[in-house]
Amino acid sequence: MRISAHTVCTAIRDDIVSGLLPPGSRLAEEQLAQRYGVSRVPVREALRTLESEGFVVSRRHAGACVAQPGDREAADLLDIRALLEPLGAARAAQRRTEAHLKVLRGLVRLGRQRAGQGQEGDLRSLGDWFHETVAQATCSPGLTALLVQIRRKITWLYTGEPVSRAVVLWQERGALVDAIARGDAERARTLTVAQLERATPARRQFRPPAVRTPKPAVNTVRGQI
Repeated sequence: MRISAHTVCTAIRDDIVSGLLPPGSRLAEEQLAQRYGVSRVPVREALRTLESEGFVVSRRHAGACVAQPGDREAADLLDIRALLEPLGAARAAQRRTEAHLKVLRGLVRLGRQRAGQGQEGDLRSLGDWFHETVAQATCSPGLTALLVQIRRKITWLYTGEPVSRAVVLWQERGALVDAIARGDAERARTLTVAQLERATPARRQFRPPAVRTPKPAVNTVRGQI
């Protein structure tokens, strides 16, 4: 079965966001193809997509590498999120479907359960799923894409909320879902602004990319002194 470039793109992006492929890592097409069990064609397409999203950069004579955003670029992401997410929450309150509400309520229920039991393993992925669903509930493909991309980059560059805040955080998300369900756009916007103001993200520390030690040159000329 042929694996699509979209699937490969998702796999590479996930490995970048998780830190398995740290900033500065070289992304050789042949090695990536072996890593994901595909040909080089979908890898090449995936790298082009990831470059357009800002996760990958191409350097002359060096090929593709994982991007290395500086502190200013990382800080800008938080400012952009502070502008876009309240808008997204308001649009979700105005345009959400019953299907969106069903997913959001299910995620809040799971999040509260995991947080209450101290099961932190799934909390970050549940939170990402929650915010992606709110983004989809805007029913605006362009806004959804921006919100999802900003969230992914922030997940990549910043640590998550401390576990000690998990119970309160999911209570806040539950209140947001209630506002979205009522169609109260202003309340959804206000809750999102307040939640972002209470957030305390810190820059993640990545391990440096592995440096391959070059093999010593082999002297193929015999008999020389």
